[in-house]
Amino acid sequence: MKAFFALVHRELIEHKGAFLFGPLILVAIILGVTILAFTVGRVDTRITGDMLNVLPLAIPFWGSLFLGVSWGLYLLAVLFFYCADGFAADKRNNAMLFWKSMPVSDFKVLLSKLAAAVTVLPGAVFAVVLLSTVLMLATAQVTMLVSGIPTGFGLAGLWEVFWNVALIELVQLVAGLLWYLPFMALVGAMATVVGRWAIPGSLLLPALASTLEWVTLGGLHPFATRTWDYLTYRAQMPESRLVDSWIAGNPLQVDVSSGLAYAADLASVIDWPQVAIGVVFALVVLYAASEYRRRVNDN
Repeated sequence: MKAFFALVHRELIEHKGAFLFGPLILVAIILGVTILAFTVGRVDTRITGDMLNVLPLAIPFWGSLFLGVSWGLYLLAVLFFYCADGFAADKRNNAMLFWKSMPVSDFKVLLSKLAAAVTVLPGAVFAVVLLSTVLMLATAQVTMLVSGIPTGFGLAGLWEVFWNVALIELVQLVAGLLWYLPFMALVGAMATVVGRWAIPGSLLLPALASTLEWVTLGGLHPFATRTWDYLTYRAQMPESRLVDSWIAGNPLQVDVSSGLAYAADLASVIDWPQVAIGVVFALVVLYAASEYRRRVNDN
């Protein structure tokens, strides 16, 4: 078990540039630009008219939530590129013989890479998300004080926004990782075969499967099959119904203490049998990739 944790730790060390240092640099740049915008007067912080009737905490709540969504898109893109690169890295950097000499199976090596993709790597980005949220809320507090509002949002209010947004983003992160696990495993398995061409190869496979169904069973076109409908369904991340209700109502009067409600609602809309099927699929394709890796390198 220690060897497995060491393998997961290795992935963090080798890819900390994309999952830790890169996000920290982005946070520093965004913070610097934000401070510069306020100090040179590019942002009008005066609150007048109808804005005075807005629930004050709704502004940092939606700002923090939007920030989390932006980081989620960054993480999603980086994770798929990691799977395309990390699963083929041993073969590309001539480290294969070293890992083959260790008492660790090829399946365990590949499983450690997938485990890193759903634990420590997104965990590093999530830590940066929390840091960026704190910095944004602190900037908002200082800005409100400079704008002439003596109490700003208040520390208690900012803490309420922070932990609710953090809970929402954490739940969404875990749900997204579980939902897209089979896609990441497929890209990783393809990377053991075709290397960095894993992403286009993984996109080609569903199209070929749908085309094969169209040729054998008929249909209007290759993208009007049950296979394509299922893949389209699996490609869409389930969303909590609360977000739609917040937007449909008055988004500036939203209840900012909605973290637990969001988590419960998202858990109720996720297709958990499909999540279980995705986990089984991920393990199967990883095992097939490990057997290919073992047999090719043994020869």
